[in-house]
Amino acid sequence: MSVKHFLTLQDLASDELLSIIHRAIELKKNPSLATMQRNKTLGLIFEKSSTRTRVAFEVAMTQLGGASIFLSNADSQLGRGEPIEDSARVLSRMVDCVAIRTFGHEKLERFAQHSQVPVINALTDDFHPCQLLADMQTFIEHRGNISGKTVAWIGDGNNMCQSYINAADLFDFELKISCPEGFEPDVALTDKFAQRVSLSRDPKIAVSGADLVVTDVWASMGQEHEESQREASFSNFQVNRELMSLANTDALLMHCLPAHRGEEISAELLDAEDVVIWDEAENRMHSQKALLEYLLSQ
Repeated sequence: MSVKHFLTLQDLASDELLSIIHRAIELKKNPSLATMQRNKTLGLIFEKSSTRTRVAFEVAMTQLGGASIFLSNADSQLGRGEPIEDSARVLSRMVDCVAIRTFGHEKLERFAQHSQVPVINALTDDFHPCQLLADMQTFIEHRGNISGKTVAWIGDGNNMCQSYINAADLFDFELKISCPEGFEPDVALTDKFAQRVSLSRDPKIAVSGADLVVTDVWASMGQEHEESQREASFSNFQVNRELMSLANTDALLMHCLPAHRGEEISAELLDAEDVVIWDEAENRMHSQKALLEYLLSQ
């Protein structure tokens, strides 16, 4: 029997994803309903720093009655050059699931190819599917079904943007992306889902009539050396009160955090009383708990 991995949203069908999200909502209301994973261990292999992803996974596994082991590059032989394939073969004989946060997506794929247990993408340079589970959960909690809605992505065509492209296909919504020239998402991905995705240089066009507006930092981890150049390129892409006024009156605003106040998002919006960004952050734990329950029960 083949092992089920979660490397991108496309690894699961729409009904499976929705089932996980509704389960997350259920477990958020009543944690005692969780299927206990006693004596199960989650391995966390992180090459990139993390707050929400790591804490969410560790707390989720603890609440499921299991345990987690955290390995950074400095703590493992992977950091000393052991082949990914060898590490996968060994670790997957000892733990029950592995979540990996790394740079190149192909590293994650190579690990999964040689793993006997489920592998979860805890973020790569190309995709961040766990965040999308939390985002979709948050929208459903506050506004109901996202099918048929319009989502605006403002900013860099990064891993989050590319996961939103996958989500547009699987959750049946229209995605309007606005990014500066030279910062577009992968063209193969936008071409594949051209019926769902449109691109614009003008954030006002993308946000107009949107039910959900999403943004992210202008320089992600590993791009710090490009920060000044990116600030100049993205100077007209801040999500603020003026831009949000063009969206639907009940539109939600999301950000995966951490945020740079006064850059990609105004401090006024981030601190607004009705902001759902903090619900979105909390939902990382609930959605990842539901994902772990699902994968460990296969």
